[in-house]
Amino acid sequence: MKPIWIVDDDQSIRFVLEKALMREGLPTRSFTSPREVLQALEHPGDEPGPQVLVSDIRMPGGSGLDLLGKVKERLPALPVIIMTAFSDLDSAVSAFQTGAFEYLPKPFDLPKAVELIRRAVEESQREEVSAVALEETPEMLGQAPAMQDVFRAIGRLSQSQVTVMITGESGSGKELVARALHKHSPRASGPFVAINTAAIPKDLLESELFGHERGAFTGAQAMRRGRFEQAEGGTLFLDEIGDMPFDLQTRLLRVLSDGNYYRVGGHSAIKANVRVIAATHQDLEQRVREGGFREDLFHRLNVIRLRLPALRERREDVPMLTRHFLQRSAQQLGVESKRISDAAMALLMQFHFPGNVRQLENVCHWLTVMAPAQVIEPKDLPPEVTTGAHIKGDPAVVHTPNEGGTLSVSHEAIEAGGVALPFSGGESRAALASPAAAASAVGDNVTPVVLNMPGADWENGLEAEAMALLASGRTDVWDVLTRRFEGRLIATALVNTRGRRIEAAHKLGIGRNTITRKIQELGLD
Repeated sequence: MKPIWIVDDDQSIRFVLEKALMREGLPTRSFTSPREVLQALEHPGDEPGPQVLVSDIRMPGGSGLDLLGKVKERLPALPVIIMTAFSDLDSAVSAFQTGAFEYLPKPFDLPKAVELIRRAVEESQREEVSAVALEETPEMLGQAPAMQDVFRAIGRLSQSQVTVMITGESGSGKELVARALHKHSPRASGPFVAINTAAIPKDLLESELFGHERGAFTGAQAMRRGRFEQAEGGTLFLDEIGDMPFDLQTRLLRVLSDGNYYRVGGHSAIKANVRVIAATHQDLEQRVREGGFREDLFHRLNVIRLRLPALRERREDVPMLTRHFLQRSAQQLGVESKRISDAAMALLMQFHFPGNVRQLENVCHWLTVMAPAQVIEPKDLPPEVTTGAHIKGDPAVVHTPNEGGTLSVSHEAIEAGGVALPFSGGESRAALASPAAAASAVGDNVTPVVLNMPGADWENGLEAEAMALLASGRTDVWDVLTRRFEGRLIATALVNTRGRRIEAAHKLGIGRNTITRKIQELGLD
């Protein structure tokens, strides 16, 4: 491991930190002034660079803040800890906001100082691993098993020119996969041309695809080459193919069948030497059944199908992608790349990301611009992430009335009919498929009630809870259980309807005035 660089004109501070870090197995190198540090950076020789820099803020011959700026120019990812007396706290906060990893007020508690330095070391090592991974695998879209399947498929198709259909949700990176297929194919030296068939008006799409002759229609004052001609010898990527108009599907089928096409208004057949890769977020089989997509074209395009997983299916890729997008946004804006705390990263990994990788990229760009400090904390995340528990697919947090318990319910589980509701306070963190699983997840001291689960005798749970309350000598068991039952039932219905009260009342079979009154009585607002 590289050493911790300590910069302080006070020999006692250097000595204390050196000994403490040595006991922790952390190597050190000490300097008495910023000038010595800059000289060591300019002429490193055989000495390794710093893993972390710990610098005083006021020293003869230079300021720790000036040193921070100069070091960050050379080593932007290096964590820098600024030591400061309490009288310099405002300066330290300013330094923290402009690039310091953390500030350490003097006099400091030695164990806490060592703990802070160790955190900085871990952050530095994480950044190094991320930087190496991004450098060595610039095309790497993810390391999750689902993405590894995609990479293997790209590898198998590398010497093929077969037509490929890429399916996946919007924003999941279908065009990136298409570009990778092109880059690793025999046509890599040819052009890669992409067209989004959903983004071009129907009247213009035919001309965009096949080109037109001069005078073919009003405004066609010159011959124009279409995307098929532009992609000659290379790859044509047809994005959102499911939205292609039906009559154009016939023309595309003809090109795929016999390899010839005509410009709009043209009479001479043009031979197409193009590999077609199509993509869609729609269920094309369903579109075929509905009559909106030609079955013969579907089979022509669906020779090899690659399904691209949604980001929520590969959450383990979120940290790597987040750091990559933060670095790229910083480069685009000409600023220093921000770091993200473990707590903020945990929230990102829990978020559903309905917009997939594209949404994560937008979030990182937003954070680069809007986060006030260099280290992104949970409070800095945009509202859609911090309130994202209410998005389909993530646990929805519902605070229950008059108790400290919190109910977390998966929307899919609600719709499938499996929801574990704890009746004794505490916290339930899972939507469960069986009463046994519910009991295990909620805890031995909590009896869950499982609603609408085929084969589940949820009344037994209610009976057990009632027995426990009756045995305790309470005389308000009816009110307690009724209030809890109603509260959870209404809360679950509101989760299911995304907060729409009238719809929730309709599904529960009660009136809208009743649900409004109950929400107020139970404190669900």
